[in-house]
Amino acid sequence: MTYDMKPVFNLLDEPWIPVRTLDGKVCEVSLADVLLNAREYAALAETSPPNLIALYRLLLAILHRALTTHHGAWRDADRARWVREGLPEEPIRAYLEHWGDRFWLFHPQHPFMQVAVLAEAKETKEKLKPWTQLALEGANGNTPVMFDHSLDDAPTTIPFALACRNLLGFLQFTPGGLVKIFRDADKAGALSNTAAVMPSGETLAEALLTALHPWDGKRANDLPAWERPAPTISELRAAPTLAAGPNDRYSRLSRAVLLLADGEANHVRHIRFAAGLALEEDANAPDPMACYRINRDGKAIRVSFADGRSIWRELPSLVPDVGGTHNMPAAILGWAANLYNVMGRWDAPVQILAAGLASDKAKLLRWRAERVELPLAFLTEPEAAMELRRQILSAEDVYFKLRRICAGMIASTMPGPEHKETQVRAKAVQENGPAAAVFFSTAERALPRLMQQIATGSIDAAHQDWMAALKGAAVRAWEATHSGLGDSPAVIRAEARAYPKFSGLLRSLEEPETVPHQEEATT
Repeated sequence: MTYDMKPVFNLLDEPWIPVRTLDGKVCEVSLADVLLNAREYAALAETSPPNLIALYRLLLAILHRALTTHHGAWRDADRARWVREGLPEEPIRAYLEHWGDRFWLFHPQHPFMQVAVLAEAKETKEKLKPWTQLALEGANGNTPVMFDHSLDDAPTTIPFALACRNLLGFLQFTPGGLVKIFRDADKAGALSNTAAVMPSGETLAEALLTALHPWDGKRANDLPAWERPAPTISELRAAPTLAAGPNDRYSRLSRAVLLLADGEANHVRHIRFAAGLALEEDANAPDPMACYRINRDGKAIRVSFADGRSIWRELPSLVPDVGGTHNMPAAILGWAANLYNVMGRWDAPVQILAAGLASDKAKLLRWRAERVELPLAFLTEPEAAMELRRQILSAEDVYFKLRRICAGMIASTMPGPEHKETQVRAKAVQENGPAAAVFFSTAERALPRLMQQIATGSIDAAHQDWMAALKGAAVRAWEATHSGLGDSPAVIRAEARAYPKFSGLLRSLEEPETVPHQEEATT
């Protein structure tokens, strides 16, 4: 099997990006089409969360470079005008025509988002891997996946279009770990273990302009991968480097990959694979799509989908924190708020997509995509943001107390309930039980009303209604826990002993407002 050295499958012309039209239909279109006709599409329709975010980042990098190359300096007022009039066609056409040779999926010198030198390097020339190496959700190597029985020695094929989308998602979200070609190990992708946030809009064009990073004359070297020289072996062996800016981050070749066209038409079966252009993280320049919460030690922790947490529980990390002691919201949300302000959309909520995957070192745990409507006040008014943070943390505080009471009830059903080992087992039973899912899913139903009340200044009513919602959520979670234990005499006695504490928790939700303990609420 040899690498086809002829240019094949130009991404500017071939359909490969899934989009949803304004009337709800889903189809695949070319890269040029998706940008030039962005007002005709509601959004991207990619079903893989990592691939979805990676596609948005690709389009943002292209749009930013096209506008910067053509206009030089541009401002939020220009973005507002482009929302009204549509993406400027002339700069986009000129940019894509100028760099058209860099958008061939297969090319002798510049295959798109790949490293051509792998075809000749002695370490990779004869060493092939299955395409599933790029499938974050698939089975490969020593990572079996339920219901996926693919074998590295006999891989299936994948269409060019899907191979390219998987490549983009992999480069952005791959966890760090062993590579053993050019370097023993490599750094993670820019969005590894991240719930990336992306503002959306009524059309794809509006979403891209809302999320577009600002012009910065100081970052002339912030170039995407396709505008840079082809990577060399010495560069792949080199130490990690800081990102030059968003365009670099959005297109960093975090691994060196080279797709191989299979004998089957427009399909890929194998790839060449090695360490890439490793990204060194800079605490002073976090990823524009990543939100951070500050833990008790003052360390910034990226918001992810860890422990199956719904994104609404992370809302305190999405809104501005004037003191910077609780969280750091994603810069992209600030850019969205700036555009809404310029356009006078003070009453319009900001539609936010949160998508990505959670991982534990090199082990991929789950991926997810969620959407949330955030009133603009939470991105522009510190007092509203602070109140939302307090109320969401109060839910965490209530559940922290509830789970402790439930764990105590469970321990009372076991022999030796006062022993530490018993309490540890009881806590594990509680954590794997239904309480968390029932409590937070019930509370979530009251979230839209809470946000609307805070945004309009009805703080007292917001607090009272939210406390009532948390009380109802606690009752349902308690009942679910008790029901899961059965109705044996030991369970009945344990419930009777624990109920006074639970009753006291419910009464506390009816008392005048109290500020939740930050340490407990974030434990």
